[in-house]
Amino acid sequence: MVLDCANSSVSDFVLEDVPHLSDYIPHLPTYPDPLQDNPSYAVVKQYYVNKDDTVAQQGGYPGFYSRNTVPLTPKVVNDIHKRGGTILGTSYGGHDTSKIVDSIQDRGINQVYILGGYGTQMEAALIFEEVRRRGLKVSVVGIPKTIDNDIPVIDKSIGFDTAVEEAQRAINSAHVEAESTENCIGVVKLMGRYSGFIAMYATLASRDVDCCLIPESHFYLEGPGGLLEFIEKRLKEQSHMVIVVAEGAGQELLSKNPTPIKRVQGDATPDQLFQDVGLWLSQKIKDHFAKRKNMTLSLKYIDPTYMIRAIPSNASDNVFCTLLAQSAVHGAMAGYTGFTVGPVNGRNCYIPFHLINEGEKNVVITDRMWARLLASTHQPSFSNTKEMVGARDEKTENQTSDS
Repeated sequence: MVLDCANSSVSDFVLEDVPHLSDYIPHLPTYPDPLQDNPSYAVVKQYYVNKDDTVAQQGGYPGFYSRNTVPLTPKVVNDIHKRGGTILGTSYGGHDTSKIVDSIQDRGINQVYILGGYGTQMEAALIFEEVRRRGLKVSVVGIPKTIDNDIPVIDKSIGFDTAVEEAQRAINSAHVEAESTENCIGVVKLMGRYSGFIAMYATLASRDVDCCLIPESHFYLEGPGGLLEFIEKRLKEQSHMVIVVAEGAGQELLSKNPTPIKRVQGDATPDQLFQDVGLWLSQKIKDHFAKRKNMTLSLKYIDPTYMIRAIPSNASDNVFCTLLAQSAVHGAMAGYTGFTVGPVNGRNCYIPFHLINEGEKNVVITDRMWARLLASTHQPSFSNTKEMVGARDEKTENQTSDS
Protein backbone atom coordinates (compact mmCIF):
# COMPACT_ATOMS: atom_id res chain seq x y z
CA MET A 1 0.00 0.00 0.00
CA VAL A 2 1.04 3.61 -0.44
CA LEU A 3 0.48 6.56 1.83
CA ASP A 4 -0.41 9.57 -0.33
CA CYS A 5 -0.18 12.82 1.63
CA ALA A 6 0.86 15.16 -1.18
CA ASN A 7 -2.16 17.43 -0.91
CA SER A 8 -3.43 16.59 2.54
CA SER A 9 -2.62 16.88 6.20
CA VAL A 10 -0.95 14.13 8.22
CA SER A 11 -4.33 12.91 9.42
CA ASP A 12 -5.94 13.04 5.97
CA PHE A 13 -4.27 10.35 3.88
CA VAL A 14 -5.18 7.96 1.09
CA LEU A 15 -4.18 4.30 0.83
CA GLU A 16 -3.82 2.85 -2.65
CA ASP A 17 -2.69 -0.52 -3.95
CA VAL A 18 0.78 -0.77 -5.45
CA PRO A 19 1.04 -2.86 -8.65
CA HIS A 20 2.19 -6.45 -8.11
CA LEU A 21 3.51 -9.03 -10.55
CA SER A 22 0.64 -11.34 -9.62
CA ASP A 23 -1.79 -8.74 -11.04
CA TYR A 24 -0.92 -9.81 -14.58
CA ILE A 25 1.06 -13.05 -14.16
CA PRO A 26 -1.23 -15.91 -13.04
CA HIS A 27 0.15 -18.74 -10.88
CA LEU A 28 3.21 -16.73 -9.91
CA PRO A 29 5.37 -18.92 -7.63
CA THR A 30 6.09 -17.53 -4.18
CA TYR A 31 8.83 -18.29 -1.69
CA PRO A 32 8.86 -17.85 2.10
CA ASP A 33 10.84 -14.99 3.61
CA PRO A 34 13.55 -16.58 5.82
CA LEU A 35 13.45 -13.56 8.14
CA GLN A 36 9.68 -13.35 8.53
CA ASP A 37 9.36 -15.64 11.55
CA ASN A 38 12.75 -14.95 13.12
CA PRO A 39 12.50 -13.36 16.58
CA SER A 40 15.48 -11.15 15.79
CA TYR A 41 17.71 -10.22 12.90
CA ALA A 42 21.20 -11.70 12.64
CA VAL A 43 24.04 -9.95 10.85
CA VAL A 44 25.62 -12.41 8.43
CA LYS A 45 27.97 -12.04 5.48
CA GLN A 46 25.51 -13.45 3.01
CA TYR A 47 23.77 -12.28 -0.16
CA TYR A 48 20.43 -13.43 -1.53
CA VAL A 49 21.60 -12.92 -5.12
CA ASN A 50 24.79 -13.99 -6.80
CA LYS A 51 27.20 -11.10 -7.04
CA ASP A 52 27.75 -11.89 -10.73
CA ASP A 53 24.00 -11.49 -11.43
CA THR A 54 23.98 -7.75 -10.75
CA VAL A 55 24.98 -5.38 -13.54
CA ALA A 56 24.69 -1.64 -13.97
CA GLN A 57 23.80 0.11 -17.19
CA GLN A 58 26.19 2.92 -18.09
CA GLY A 59 25.14 6.06 -19.93
CA GLY A 60 21.52 6.37 -18.87
CA TYR A 61 18.65 4.86 -20.87
CA PRO A 62 20.70 4.37 -24.10
CA GLY A 63 22.93 2.05 -22.07
CA PHE A 64 20.18 -0.58 -22.15
CA TYR A 65 20.37 -1.20 -25.86
CA SER A 66 24.05 -0.34 -26.28
CA ARG A 67 24.76 -2.85 -23.51
CA ASN A 68 27.22 -0.66 -21.65
CA THR A 69 27.39 -2.59 -18.39
CA VAL A 70 29.69 -2.72 -15.39
CA PRO A 71 29.68 -5.41 -12.69
CA LEU A 72 28.37 -4.36 -9.28
CA THR A 73 30.24 -6.46 -6.77
CA PRO A 74 30.65 -5.53 -3.09
CA LYS A 75 34.26 -4.57 -3.82
CA VAL A 76 33.29 -2.24 -6.70
CA VAL A 77 30.69 -0.33 -4.69
CA ASN A 78 32.56 -0.36 -1.39
CA ASP A 79 33.44 3.35 -1.33
CA ILE A 80 31.36 4.95 -4.08
CA HIS A 81 29.47 7.01 -1.49
CA LYS A 82 32.70 8.93 -0.90
CA ARG A 83 32.97 10.06 -4.52
CA GLY A 84 31.14 12.78 -6.37
CA GLY A 85 29.37 12.25 -9.69
CA THR A 86 28.30 8.76 -10.72
CA ILE A 87 30.13 5.56 -11.60
CA LEU A 88 27.28 4.73 -13.98
CA GLY A 89 27.57 7.84 -16.11
CA THR A 90 24.49 9.67 -17.28
CA SER A 91 22.83 10.98 -20.42
CA TYR A 92 19.98 13.23 -21.46
CA GLY A 93 17.29 11.83 -23.69
CA GLY A 94 17.75 8.72 -25.81
CA HIS A 95 14.81 6.88 -24.28
CA ASP A 96 13.38 4.18 -26.55
CA THR A 97 10.90 2.11 -24.56
CA SER A 98 10.68 -0.77 -27.02
CA LYS A 99 14.47 -1.15 -27.33
CA ILE A 100 14.95 -0.94 -23.56
CA VAL A 101 12.38 -3.64 -22.81
CA ASP A 102 13.76 -5.79 -25.65
CA SER A 103 17.15 -5.64 -23.94
CA ILE A 104 15.65 -6.48 -20.55
CA GLN A 105 13.77 -9.44 -22.01
CA ASP A 106 16.66 -10.79 -24.11
CA ARG A 107 19.08 -10.74 -21.19
CA GLY A 108 16.71 -12.27 -18.66
CA ILE A 109 16.76 -9.33 -16.26
CA ASN A 110 14.04 -9.61 -13.62
CA GLN A 111 14.58 -6.49 -11.50
CA VAL A 112 15.20 -2.99 -12.86
CA TYR A 113 16.08 -0.09 -10.54
CA ILE A 114 15.97 3.32 -12.17
CA LEU A 115 17.55 6.32 -10.46
CA GLY A 116 16.71 9.87 -11.47
CA GLY A 117 14.48 12.89 -11.25
CA TYR A 118 11.01 13.77 -12.47
CA GLY A 119 11.66 13.08 -16.17
CA THR A 120 13.46 9.82 -15.40
CA GLN A 121 10.58 8.57 -13.25
CA MET A 122 8.11 9.47 -16.00
CA GLU A 123 10.11 7.38 -18.49
CA ALA A 124 10.41 4.56 -15.93
CA ALA A 125 6.61 4.41 -15.95
CA LEU A 126 6.70 3.83 -19.71
CA ILE A 127 9.07 0.89 -19.20
CA PHE A 128 6.76 -0.56 -16.54
CA GLU A 129 3.71 -0.28 -18.80
CA GLU A 130 5.54 -2.03 -21.66
CA VAL A 131 6.80 -4.77 -19.32
CA ARG A 132 3.25 -5.31 -18.06
CA ARG A 133 1.86 -5.32 -21.61
CA ARG A 134 4.28 -8.11 -22.55
CA GLY A 135 3.53 -10.03 -19.35
CA LEU A 136 7.17 -10.17 -18.26
CA LYS A 137 8.17 -11.23 -14.75
CA VAL A 138 10.18 -8.04 -14.19
CA SER A 139 9.92 -5.61 -11.28
CA VAL A 140 10.47 -1.97 -12.29
CA VAL A 141 11.35 0.27 -9.36
CA GLY A 142 12.11 3.98 -9.32
CA ILE A 143 14.45 5.68 -6.86
CA PRO A 144 14.14 9.50 -6.64
CA LYS A 145 17.49 11.19 -7.22
CA THR A 146 17.41 14.90 -7.99
CA ILE A 147 18.84 17.86 -6.16
CA ASP A 148 15.93 20.03 -7.35
CA ASN A 149 13.54 18.18 -5.00
CA ASP A 150 10.75 18.60 -7.57
CA ILE A 151 9.30 15.06 -7.43
CA PRO A 152 5.72 15.20 -6.08
CA VAL A 153 4.25 13.27 -3.15
CA ILE A 154 7.58 12.50 -1.43
CA ASP A 155 9.14 14.70 1.27
CA LYS A 156 12.52 14.97 -0.45
CA SER A 157 14.80 13.23 -2.92
CA ILE A 158 18.42 12.08 -2.84
CA GLY A 159 20.89 14.94 -3.24
CA PHE A 160 18.71 17.77 -1.98
CA ASP A 161 20.28 18.01 1.49
CA THR A 162 23.77 17.94 0.00
CA ALA A 163 22.93 20.65 -2.53
CA VAL A 164 21.48 22.96 0.12
CA GLU A 165 24.48 22.44 2.38
CA GLU A 166 27.00 23.14 -0.39
CA ALA A 167 25.04 26.17 -1.56
CA GLN A 168 25.82 27.69 1.84
CA ARG A 169 29.48 28.00 0.85
CA ALA A 170 28.63 30.11 -2.17
CA ILE A 171 26.22 32.28 -0.20
CA ASN A 172 28.76 32.73 2.59
CA SER A 173 31.41 33.78 0.05
CA ALA A 174 29.01 36.29 -1.49
CA HIS A 175 28.20 37.68 1.96
CA VAL A 176 31.86 38.07 2.91
CA GLU A 177 32.59 39.89 -0.36
CA ALA A 178 29.52 42.11 -0.01
CA GLU A 179 30.35 43.10 3.56
CA SER A 180 33.94 43.93 2.66
CA THR A 181 33.10 46.67 0.17
CA GLU A 182 30.77 49.64 0.43
CA ASN A 183 27.66 49.43 -1.76
CA CYS A 184 28.49 45.88 -2.79
CA ILE A 185 26.00 43.26 -3.98
CA GLY A 186 26.70 39.53 -4.01
CA VAL A 187 24.57 37.63 -6.54
CA VAL A 188 24.44 33.82 -6.27
CA LYS A 189 22.70 31.71 -8.92
CA LEU A 190 21.52 28.31 -7.73
CA MET A 191 19.87 25.39 -9.50
CA GLY A 192 16.10 25.15 -9.93
CA ARG A 193 14.61 25.47 -13.40
CA TYR A 194 11.00 24.92 -12.45
CA SER A 195 11.14 24.60 -8.65
CA GLY A 196 12.90 26.93 -6.24
CA PHE A 197 13.42 24.58 -3.30
CA ILE A 198 17.23 24.77 -3.25
CA ALA A 199 17.20 28.57 -3.31
CA MET A 200 14.48 28.76 -0.65
CA TYR A 201 16.04 26.32 1.80
CA ALA A 202 19.57 27.64 1.26
CA THR A 203 18.28 31.15 1.96
CA LEU A 204 16.51 30.06 5.14
CA ALA A 205 19.57 28.15 6.32
CA SER A 206 21.97 31.00 5.59
CA ARG A 207 20.20 33.97 7.18
CA ASP A 208 22.62 36.22 5.25
CA VAL A 209 20.38 36.59 2.18
CA ASP A 210 18.47 39.82 1.56
CA CYS A 211 16.46 38.69 -1.45
CA CYS A 212 15.56 35.27 -2.89
CA LEU A 213 14.10 34.94 -6.38
CA ILE A 214 12.49 31.67 -7.51
CA PRO A 215 10.47 30.56 -10.57
CA GLU A 216 7.23 30.29 -8.62
CA SER A 217 7.30 33.93 -7.43
CA HIS A 218 7.36 36.37 -10.32
CA PHE A 219 9.12 39.69 -9.91
CA TYR A 220 9.60 42.88 -11.86
CA LEU A 221 12.52 45.30 -12.00
CA GLU A 222 11.30 48.83 -12.61
CA GLY A 223 8.75 50.95 -10.83
CA PRO A 224 7.35 51.18 -7.30
CA GLY A 225 7.70 47.95 -5.39
CA GLY A 226 10.11 46.54 -7.99
CA LEU A 227 13.37 44.73 -7.36
CA LEU A 228 15.62 47.67 -8.26
CA GLU A 229 13.79 49.94 -5.81
CA PHE A 230 14.21 47.33 -3.07
CA ILE A 231 17.94 47.03 -3.84
CA GLU A 232 18.38 50.78 -3.52
CA LYS A 233 16.56 50.78 -0.20
CA ARG A 234 18.61 47.90 1.21
CA LEU A 235 21.93 49.44 0.14
CA LYS A 236 21.00 52.71 1.87
CA GLU A 237 20.17 50.80 5.04
CA GLN A 238 23.23 48.55 5.31
CA SER A 239 25.51 49.37 2.32
CA HIS A 240 25.66 45.72 1.19
CA MET A 241 23.29 43.01 -0.04
CA VAL A 242 23.13 39.32 -1.01
CA ILE A 243 20.72 38.11 -3.70
CA VAL A 244 20.02 34.42 -4.37
CA VAL A 245 18.34 33.64 -7.68
CA ALA A 246 17.20 30.24 -8.96
CA GLU A 247 18.10 29.57 -12.59
CA GLY A 248 14.45 29.43 -13.65
CA ALA A 249 13.45 32.71 -12.03
CA GLY A 250 12.52 35.65 -14.24
CA GLN A 251 12.64 33.72 -17.50
CA GLU A 252 9.47 35.47 -18.66
CA LEU A 253 11.41 38.74 -18.42
CA LEU A 254 14.31 37.43 -20.50
CA SER A 255 12.09 35.86 -23.16
CA LYS A 256 10.23 37.76 -25.87
CA ASN A 257 7.21 35.66 -24.93
CA PRO A 258 5.66 37.33 -21.85
CA THR A 259 4.14 34.09 -20.53
CA PRO A 260 6.13 32.04 -18.00
CA ILE A 261 8.03 29.05 -19.40
CA LYS A 262 6.59 25.75 -18.19
CA ARG A 263 7.36 22.14 -18.99
CA VAL A 264 4.54 20.46 -20.89
CA GLN A 265 2.83 17.74 -18.88
CA GLY A 266 3.92 14.31 -20.08
CA ASP A 267 6.69 15.69 -22.29
CA ALA A 268 9.84 13.58 -21.95
CA THR A 269 11.89 15.61 -24.45
CA PRO A 270 14.90 17.68 -23.36
CA ASP A 271 14.11 20.85 -21.42
CA GLN A 272 14.05 24.20 -23.12
CA LEU A 273 17.41 25.94 -22.95
CA PHE A 274 17.12 28.67 -20.36
CA GLN A 275 18.95 31.95 -20.58
CA ASP A 276 21.38 32.82 -17.77
CA VAL A 277 19.24 34.84 -15.38
CA GLY A 278 22.20 35.46 -13.09
CA LEU A 279 24.27 37.27 -15.71
CA TRP A 280 21.19 39.08 -17.01
CA LEU A 281 20.16 40.28 -13.55
CA SER A 282 23.71 41.35 -12.69
CA GLN A 283 23.91 43.45 -15.86
CA LYS A 284 20.49 45.02 -15.23
CA ILE A 285 21.57 46.04 -11.73
CA LYS A 286 24.84 47.50 -13.03
CA ASP A 287 23.06 49.45 -15.77
CA HIS A 288 20.57 50.84 -13.27
CA PHE A 289 23.18 52.09 -10.81
CA ALA A 290 25.42 53.41 -13.59
CA LYS A 291 22.84 56.20 -13.92
CA ARG A 292 23.32 57.14 -10.25
CA LYS A 293 26.24 59.54 -10.20
CA ASN A 294 26.22 59.76 -6.41
CA MET A 295 26.66 55.99 -5.88
CA THR A 296 29.44 53.66 -6.96
CA LEU A 297 28.31 50.03 -7.07
CA SER A 298 30.39 46.86 -6.77
CA LEU A 299 28.81 43.54 -7.79
CA LYS A 300 30.17 40.02 -7.30
CA TYR A 301 28.50 37.20 -9.26
CA ILE A 302 28.92 33.56 -8.18
CA ASP A 303 27.61 30.53 -10.09
CA PRO A 304 28.41 27.33 -8.10
CA THR A 305 26.17 25.05 -10.21
CA TYR A 306 28.68 22.39 -11.25
CA MET A 307 30.65 22.64 -8.01
CA ILE A 308 27.47 21.61 -6.17
CA ARG A 309 26.70 18.79 -8.63
CA ALA A 310 30.19 17.32 -8.38
CA ILE A 311 30.64 16.96 -4.62
CA PRO A 312 30.14 13.71 -2.66
CA SER A 313 26.89 13.38 -0.74
CA ASN A 314 26.79 14.48 2.88
CA ALA A 315 26.04 12.27 5.89
CA SER A 316 22.30 12.91 5.74
CA ASP A 317 22.06 11.86 2.10
CA ASN A 318 24.30 8.83 2.70
CA VAL A 319 21.88 7.51 5.32
CA PHE A 320 18.92 8.43 3.12
CA CYS A 321 20.39 6.51 0.17
CA THR A 322 20.82 3.41 2.32
CA LEU A 323 17.22 3.51 3.53
CA LEU A 324 15.78 4.02 0.04
CA ALA A 325 17.98 1.30 -1.47
CA GLN A 326 16.91 -1.24 1.15
CA SER A 327 13.23 -0.30 0.78
CA ALA A 328 13.44 -0.57 -3.01
CA VAL A 329 14.99 -4.05 -2.88
CA HIS A 330 12.47 -5.26 -0.29
CA GLY A 331 9.62 -4.12 -2.55
CA ALA A 332 11.03 -5.79 -5.66
CA MET A 333 11.80 -9.01 -3.77
CA ALA A 334 8.19 -9.06 -2.55
CA GLY A 335 6.96 -8.88 -6.15
CA TYR A 336 5.85 -5.24 -6.22
CA THR A 337 6.50 -3.26 -9.37
CA GLY A 338 5.66 0.05 -11.03
CA PHE A 339 6.44 2.17 -8.00
CA THR A 340 8.86 4.77 -6.71
CA VAL A 341 10.13 4.51 -3.15
CA GLY A 342 10.31 7.64 -1.04
CA PRO A 343 9.51 9.22 2.33
CA VAL A 344 5.99 10.57 2.88
CA ASN A 345 5.54 12.37 6.18
CA GLY A 346 8.72 10.70 7.39
CA ARG A 347 7.77 7.12 6.46
CA ASN A 348 9.22 5.27 3.47
CA CYS A 349 6.38 4.36 1.12
CA TYR A 350 5.84 2.66 -2.23
CA ILE A 351 4.16 5.18 -4.52
CA PRO A 352 2.69 4.05 -7.87
CA PHE A 353 4.26 5.74 -10.88
CA HIS A 354 1.01 7.39 -11.93
CA LEU A 355 0.96 9.44 -8.70
CA ILE A 356 4.59 10.46 -9.05
CA ASN A 357 4.01 11.60 -12.64
CA GLU A 358 0.96 13.78 -12.04
CA GLY A 359 3.11 16.92 -12.13
CA GLU A 360 6.24 18.46 -10.71
CA LYS A 361 6.34 19.69 -7.13
CA ASN A 362 6.70 23.44 -6.76
CA VAL A 363 7.15 25.93 -3.97
CA VAL A 364 3.72 27.22 -2.94
CA ILE A 365 4.16 30.92 -2.25
CA THR A 366 1.02 31.02 -0.11
CA ASP A 367 2.41 28.38 2.28
CA ARG A 368 4.16 29.01 5.58
CA MET A 369 7.64 28.08 4.37
CA TRP A 370 7.69 30.92 1.83
CA ALA A 371 6.24 33.22 4.48
CA ARG A 372 9.12 32.25 6.77
CA LEU A 373 11.55 33.16 4.01
CA LEU A 374 9.95 36.58 3.54
CA ALA A 375 10.21 37.13 7.30
CA SER A 376 13.90 36.23 7.16
CA THR A 377 14.91 38.36 4.16
CA HIS A 378 12.39 41.19 4.70
CA GLN A 379 11.92 41.33 0.95
CA PRO A 380 8.61 42.33 -0.64
CA SER A 381 6.57 39.58 -2.25
CA PHE A 382 6.87 41.25 -5.71
CA SER A 383 3.37 39.83 -6.35
CA ASN A 384 0.13 41.74 -6.28
CA THR A 385 -2.81 40.68 -4.11
CA LYS A 386 -4.72 39.27 -7.09
CA GLU A 387 -1.89 36.84 -7.93
CA MET A 388 -1.57 35.69 -4.30
CA VAL A 389 -5.33 35.09 -3.94
CA GLY A 390 -5.37 33.22 -7.27
CA ALA A 391 -2.54 30.94 -6.13
CA ARG A 392 -4.29 30.29 -2.82
CA ASP A 393 -7.62 29.52 -4.51
CA GLU A 394 -5.92 27.15 -6.97
CA LYS A 395 -4.31 25.25 -4.10
CA THR A 396 -7.63 25.02 -2.24
CA GLU A 397 -9.34 23.74 -5.39
CA ASN A 398 -6.67 21.04 -5.85
CA GLN A 399 -7.06 19.90 -2.23
CA THR A 400 -10.85 19.73 -2.60
CA SER A 401 -10.66 17.68 -5.80
CA ASP A 402 -8.14 15.26 -4.23
CA SER A 403 -10.21 14.69 -1.08
